[in-house]
Amino acid sequence: MLMEGTILARGVSDAQDRLLEADEPLAGLQQRCGGGLPGAIAVPELLELVRKARRYGFRLARAVAAHDGNDVITAWVEVEPQGFGEGCQIVVRNWQTAPAPMEDAAAVERRRTMTDRHLAELSAQLDAEQRLLAVSSDSAELASLAASMSAGFGRAWTEFLPPEKIAHKQPLHWRLLDGARVVVPGSRRAWRISLVPHMRPGFDPAGFELLLVSDTPAGSAATLREPMEPLLRRSLVGQDLAPVLRQPISRIIANAETIRTRLAGPLPDAYAEYAGEIAGAGKLLLGLLEDLADLEVVETEGFSTAPDRVDLSELARQAAGILNVRAREKGIFIEAPHPAENLPAIAEYRRVLQVLLNLIGNAIRYSPEGSQVWIRLEAIGERARIIVADQGPGLSEDQQGRVFEKFERLGRSGDGGSGLGLYISRSLARAMGGDLVVESAPGQGARFILDVPADLEA
Repeated sequence: MLMEGTILARGVSDAQDRLLEADEPLAGLQQRCGGGLPGAIAVPELLELVRKARRYGFRLARAVAAHDGNDVITAWVEVEPQGFGEGCQIVVRNWQTAPAPMEDAAAVERRRTMTDRHLAELSAQLDAEQRLLAVSSDSAELASLAASMSAGFGRAWTEFLPPEKIAHKQPLHWRLLDGARVVVPGSRRAWRISLVPHMRPGFDPAGFELLLVSDTPAGSAATLREPMEPLLRRSLVGQDLAPVLRQPISRIIANAETIRTRLAGPLPDAYAEYAGEIAGAGKLLLGLLEDLADLEVVETEGFSTAPDRVDLSELARQAAGILNVRAREKGIFIEAPHPAENLPAIAEYRRVLQVLLNLIGNAIRYSPEGSQVWIRLEAIGERARIIVADQGPGLSEDQQGRVFEKFERLGRSGDGGSGLGLYISRSLARAMGGDLVVESAPGQGARFILDVPADLEA
């Protein structure tokens, strides 16, 4: 029997275990773990559950713990296969977030390898000189490649999978090729290589495991390469840079935190502080990368949202729950709507949650320790409204006119913001047929007001 309780998020996967669509916070977890939407399921624990449900042909439900690089996420996940040769429906309940213990570099590397093994559509064994020894693949798209590689045992793997934009004599040192983009003959999808060394203490690797991974779903026209497509129509950050940079930046952060906390051994205070600065800069860069990817989305010509019937009260409680840990670190209390409250609206679930996470996150960031953040609901005619109010420094009339502009930070520096969050949030609100405005005065806090169309038939 499946567990009863509030459904926090839904998702849909396909027969290749790619996540086609997902509500927040599942969509955000997928992206923080290095995946996309649509894209291969990037949460190893979720991928394992989906694969088992699809393979056995019946519903599975269990508690899943996932690590997104900063936090440990615990949730109750239910997966139901939709039929032979089809994907699964995913339901998420009881989402909890807690700070993650610091992982050392070896643990981070093991997690990356485990994820790539789940996602790989072709694997091969190599000797110490990166020459082919064995090849395995169940992918129909890669059948010809696998056959060619099987007939070429003893030759360098780069003869069959030439790395993109690398003209040096092959093979290069394996560390330079690990993670490289490669050309797969006959395929228009983007592919990368993961090289897992078979290490011997005190010696060079005795051989390697090669994993061929695509971060784009098979058969998705939206992800096919179009060399003649004008540059302005391409998603430079969202499709090209974000998937490539997200994982190495997360590894830099994890390694810097390992050094800062002295898990790798004793270290002078000055060096620990320097490692902390590296970790902080990495987190800032990762946040900026996510904001730039969102910016591309909202500024795409013809961008629209997927309206649905939602309960703004439930969304407000969910956003507050996700950010409660961060608020408690500053002694800030978030007062969310009571569970008995409800406010039906027509909007896209994950986009409303995205806006609320930005508004509440800003309120926590700029409010003094020991203060309070309120989330209120209002129904005004044909509009449904959420108000996020704080006890921060407030905004002058001039600042209120500029706060929603692109890259506007109102003179603040060193606060970890990119100046894009409110611009993106207002763009999302307007795309849903609503708006986002602010009411404030210096020294009196701020009230950010999100309104969307009300669900008059509910």
